[in-house]
Parts: sequence; C-alpha cells; structure tokens
Amino acid sequence: MVDDTQQQRTILLVDDEENIVSSLARLLRRNGYKILRANSGKEGLEILKENTVGVIVSDQRMPKMTGVEFFNQVKQLYPDTIRIVLSGYTELKSITDSINEGAIYKFLTKPWDDELLQKNVAEAFERHEMKIENIRLTKELKSANASLEKSNLQLNKNIKKKIEEANLNTHVLTIAQEVLENMPAGIIGIDDTGIVAISNKLTEQWLSNGAGPIIGSMVKQSLPGNLFNIYEKILSETNEQFETITLANQTSLDVYGKKMGISSGSDGTILVLTKTI
Repeated sequence: MVDDTQQQRTILLVDDEENIVSSLARLLRRNGYKILRANSGKEGLEILKENTVGVIVSDQRMPKMTGVEFFNQVKQLYPDTIRIVLSGYTELKSITDSINEGAIYKFLTKPWDDELLQKNVAEAFERHEMKIENIRLTKELKSANASLEKSNLQLNKNIKKKIEEANLNTHVLTIAQEVLENMPAGIIGIDDTGIVAISNKLTEQWLSNGAGPIIGSMVKQSLPGNLFNIYEKILSETNEQFETITLANQTSLDVYGKKMGISSGSDGTILVLTKTI
C-alpha cells in the first residue's frame, strides 16, 4: 500500500534508450511515484520547466548532452532537485568532479540492482523533502524575525512617544502647580472620599493656623465649620454655592464652591477662597 506522502513524489527518468526508461518506470511505479520521462537532456530541461520534480535519474552517455552536462544545468536552474547518474560507462573523472561540485548526489551503475536502486531513490526523496522543509522553516524564521523587528520598532516608537508625553505632562503639571501656588486666591480640591487632595499656599496660610498642612487630611477635620457646611451643601443640595464666611481670626472670605464631574469625568469638589472686598 502506498502512503499519501509518496503519492506526491515526482521523479524524472532521462535516458536515450526508451526500453531503459520503460524498465525504470515499471520498477519505480510500484513505489507510488509520479513518473516523468525524457529521452535527452534537452527534453528533460523542457519537462522541468512545466513540472516540480524532486528526484532525477539520468543516464550519463547520451547524444549531444551527457548526464553530467545535463545535471550541471539542472543544478543552476533547479538546485533543490536530487540528481542521480545511472550509467554503464564509468567515466569516473567527469562524474567524480560533478559529485564533488554538488551537481550529482549519487552515481549508480548499469545493470542496476532493483532493491538498491529503489532504496537510493527513496533516500533521495527524503533528502529532497528535508531540503524543502529547511527552506520553508528558514523562510518562516526570516518572516518571524522581520515581524519581530517591525514590532520592536513600533514598540520603541510607542515607548518614545509615551516618554515624550510623560515629560510634557510633567512639565505642564509643574507649571500648573506653580500657577496654583501663586494665585491670589485660596484653592481647595477635595476628592470623592472627602480627603483634601489640593491645597495651595494661600489656603494653608488662612486655614492651618500653624497646625500643619491640610492637604491629605479629612475635610471634616481640616475645614472650619462654616466652610465645611458650604461643602456639605454643595454635595447634598446645589452642586454649586457662593457664600461669604468669617474665620476665627476675623478674616472675611468669599467662598465659591462647585461639585466636579458635572461636565467632566473628574469626581470631587473644588472651593475657591478670596478675601472679601
């Protein structure tokens, strides 16, 4: 029984004696190979233009083109084929040179031993399939390496972009912090858990009373009662509030408060304190 892999194997037989080609075809057909025939090197080259061939078995002494001359051309045009010379003439010098140059895989003599010939042809197909598989794997590896290099280039571009964005954001944040610190008004930012997240220099001056910075503390503990009441009104009633309060040190402040998140994705409350004119 012939397996599916052998069914796909194609062999070209080249000999100027038709009876030799027919005998080889009968012998090798039982192995399930697809058999192609040629009676000269020139005819063999024409067949190779139209067919994908794994193994070629050629006679050496043929008119106009010897087997070695034929295989030297085949090597240049179809280097992945496996080439076997089968000849009754032992022109060892030219054949040995071709073997050494890689044009010929093996040299077998006529008359051939059927079992030995079949074994060598099977080994030649295995060698051919190994070459094709190595070529396929090499292409896949090159493709994978090219994709990886492309991905790395894109990753490096993205990292560079992120670094540039981070540097820009840091620069903008630094400027914003300086603007916030030097505003002629007190600014208090309270997150959605009731913790003071933003507090500028003027706010600390008016509200801390030397007790330390209020940033990071709970709003209920750090704000005077009347200011805390405004905060609670904003949360529970109006979303926005404007009132005037007097601190314990008699400083009168206009307070504008607004709940964040109404027109943006930020949660929390912001209070702006200015001295009453």
